[in-house]
Amino acid sequence: MITIESIQMGKVVTEGDPNSRDAMSRQWTSAFRKTCVDGAVSVNELGLIGDQVADRKNHGGPEKAILCYAGVHYRSWADEHPELDFSAGGFGENLTLGGVTESDVCIGDRFRSGECVLEVSQPRQPCWKIARRWQTKSMTKEVTQTGRTGWYVRVIAGGSLTSGSELELISRPNADWTIARANDVLYGREVDRMAVHALMHLPELSREWQDALA
Repeated sequence: MITIESIQMGKVVTEGDPNSRDAMSRQWTSAFRKTCVDGAVSVNELGLIGDQVADRKNHGGPEKAILCYAGVHYRSWADEHPELDFSAGGFGENLTLGGVTESDVCIGDRFRSGECVLEVSQPRQPCWKIARRWQTKSMTKEVTQTGRTGWYVRVIAGGSLTSGSELELISRPNADWTIARANDVLYGREVDRMAVHALMHLPELSREWQDALA
């Protein structure tokens, strides 16, 4: 059973020192910091209504409407980085999910919660903002190496989502292509060219990833 453990949204804020050349202290503008939301949240084709996006070139849009992350990963991060205070939303995700990881979700999977239908579009490609958020230079690399990336979904049918509700798997067209395996292909852990070709031509895979693999 897959459950929505918590829902997070963020506002665009600017923080840091505009005169600093240090990557960990320089000024940045982002909606990476998310706050948990109680009650029902409305969802449309661009994601959670009220959630903001600072860098619209690289984030957001219909193909990356909602970022999901496995709640179980926070236990591993806490063990590996006891000096950091992790909590849901700590990796910029909108939905923190229970009962699922990158090894359990496939490209093109469709999930239903009430009237809302979500479709898995691609793994999340970790960027520098993860390291900046946690003031840990190695963090982005660690996310990539561990495969604890999270994944994006597009919204097939809008509606509302509520913390504590279930996500029902209603369709799985690509059972061989988990998020974990797609990550392995992108980052060179699986080098079979036929596999790369097969992944690249999945119709449910986002255009961004298709272009990256080409």
